[in-house]
Amino acid sequence: MTDPVAARDAAMTQLGRLYDVMHTLRQRCPWDAAQTHESLMTYLIEETAEVVEAVEDGSDTEMVEELGDLLLQVFFHAEIAAERAAFDLADVAGGVSDKLIARHPYVYAGQGVPEDVWGSWEKRKKAEKHRASAVDGIPEPLSALARAVKVVTRIRSHEVGVALADAPIGEDEVGEAILALVARAQAAHVDPDQALRRAVRALEAQARAAEQAG
Repeated sequence: MTDPVAARDAAMTQLGRLYDVMHTLRQRCPWDAAQTHESLMTYLIEETAEVVEAVEDGSDTEMVEELGDLLLQVFFHAEIAAERAAFDLADVAGGVSDKLIARHPYVYAGQGVPEDVWGSWEKRKKAEKHRASAVDGIPEPLSALARAVKVVTRIRSHEVGVALADAPIGEDEVGEAILALVARAQAAHVDPDQALRRAVRALEAQARAAEQAG
């Protein structure tokens, strides 16, 4: 079993090393020095996708590499922000630690574990961000399918009065059904991505209407 203290010390050492490497590259490498938050977006998206691929199909060695590339993006953005005195890596790390502690009162504040842990998390998040609706704050750039999952999850977690299908279904059946719908859409010259986006927008409107009525 790994010694947790030794593991933490090793992690802090390597994180400090990466901090120094990023700072040096930003000062001495013309390409790194020229990057902006905007120019790094494509790399952030690519690295995220490569992490997903490593989790699904890769080895632990590939996961280490791809997670490292994604971590680099966090350090890169924080370094750029620090140069303009906006925020720095300590703000990023401190912010997420504060958030995790606040959203886990049953771990850090002695409260009982809620029956619906995920629902509790979502409700605290909504209150923290002062959102008027359970479906507010979902990133627009998400794919249509990812957005649909997020919207449905929010509606269920916040117990919004909108009817959702809930008949049991297996993973293979889900994949096959979605693929079949895509094939039918293509044969009918329908853009399935756009069709799903319209359906999700309609579901969001139903959720907001139900919240206002309730």
